[in-house]
Amino acid sequence: MRLAGALIAALLATLPGAALAQAYQCTVPRTIAPVRPVSPDGPARRTPIAGYTLAASWSPDHCKTSGDTRSMQCARANGRFGFVLHGLWPESARGPSPQWCATQPLPSTRDLREHLCMTPSPGLLAHEWAKHGSCMVATPAKYFRVSAILWRSIHWPDADRLSRRKDLTAGDLREEFVAANRGWRRESIGIETSRAGWLREIHLCYGKDFRPGPCAPRQYGPAESAPLKIWRGL
Repeated sequence: MRLAGALIAALLATLPGAALAQAYQCTVPRTIAPVRPVSPDGPARRTPIAGYTLAASWSPDHCKTSGDTRSMQCARANGRFGFVLHGLWPESARGPSPQWCATQPLPSTRDLREHLCMTPSPGLLAHEWAKHGSCMVATPAKYFRVSAILWRSIHWPDADRLSRRKDLTAGDLREEFVAANRGWRRESIGIETSRAGWLREIHLCYGKDFRPGPCAPRQYGPAESAPLKIWRGL
């Protein structure tokens, strides 16, 4: 169930060159409080890993709907964010995915500082490690490293520009992503929206070898022709 160092090396070898950071602007706070232990919100499951999902949140929509005005992600004191990494999740071939394999060790302040422009929330970084990463690797540092390798390999669509397109559809967003990322196909790009059709997240589906693979029906989201709205809020 755990990723070996050789697999991480293979991942580095198979991905294209790193893209630039995804944040519009980002400065890491001068001080970061140590994170507290995370309390599991469900049972531990050590099921075999058959693939992975890289979940990216569209930050303007999160800040609008959550009412969060004080966090690094939404307060704008440390940057303005577009797509941010929600997390890297191991998936099972059938049934519930692995989760909560361990809650220790906690991420160090160094771990958090290094990845805050990717996931601008110390608490979310700690949560994603405990719930998902602990079923993949032995330490938070290694989990964040794998997540960052994947994250930096992606060229994200210009969602601000797309938001101004008349009659935008989910298929348009998938098409833009495929055009910007060699080797990707539409069936590997899941989209999560609100009930009103606002973009919330993009879910990128990988096989066990970390190459793009087809999303499960529950991950794929709206059909190609479904209307899509993107909140700018920038």
